[in-house]
Amino acid sequence: MFQVLGFVLSGFIVGLIARALKPGNDRMGFLMTTVLGMAGAVLAGWLGHQVGWYTDGGGAGFIVSSLGAIFILSVFHGITRDTA
Repeated sequence: MFQVLGFVLSGFIVGLIARALKPGNDRMGFLMTTVLGMAGAVLAGWLGHQVGWYTDGGGAGFIVSSLGAIFILSVFHGITRDTA
């Protein structure tokens, strides 16, 4: 129970960091910021496992999770960019 709560809280913090470091208009609420951070952590953890940086059961840290969230945010902005 506390692991899930910690993952959600750290996801929110990582989402805030990613939104602060990535320039642009990020009109997201609390929930989407949390989902962004959690997705960045999952992406960073998965990629770290694939290249051998992390062992089984190990997760990505705040910095790498923030980079993952910034990557997701950049892709999202690239897809939803207005052409006007």
